[in-house]
Amino acid sequence: MTQLDAAQVKEIRTAVLGAAAKVPGALIGLGILFIVLGMIGVAGQVLFSLVSVNVLGIFLFAGGLLQAIHAFKSAGWKSVSVQMIFAVMYIAVAIYVWAFPIPALEAITLWLAAIFFITGFLRLVAAFQHRHFAEWFWLALSAAISILMGVLIMNNFPAASLWLPGLLIAVELLLQGWSLFFMGLAARSLTK
Repeated sequence: MTQLDAAQVKEIRTAVLGAAAKVPGALIGLGILFIVLGMIGVAGQVLFSLVSVNVLGIFLFAGGLLQAIHAFKSAGWKSVSVQMIFAVMYIAVAIYVWAFPIPALEAITLWLAAIFFITGFLRLVAAFQHRHFAEWFWLALSAAISILMGVLIMNNFPAASLWLPGLLIAVELLLQGWSLFFMGLAARSLTK
């Protein structure tokens, strides 16, 4: 493999970062916001867990209402009854989540384990695709930590379902924040 000179590396960085290279301040700002939210989440893990369950319930309820509105406005369409069944299911799950937050947190805990395994693997792939850049290490570290978090979830399930989702979401926000922050710094170096 041949060594790349500075101009080739800059050209590759511009191609890889695409539109993000044009607004590095947005990446840096978003990274800082995610870092701050992650620090708040680490400080209040149980609260973060309960907030995440309630937000999930809000989204499910809103999705059910929108699905029902769509079904009523689509009179004559063959799938109206199917759309209404989906609407009722979304609303029923939202009510269940609000009425029984602990079992919902347990389900979210299992879902988080799957998400962390998948995102960790995808970040690892991305890290090796960007190994020509000095910042690739941060993506690889983020991938390893995400996979480790998935393992920790499975080892502590279901006992830690009350606080673990909040903590893991907070840590994920911190990792994503640092990744965005360093990507913004890399993009800013292109504009200089």
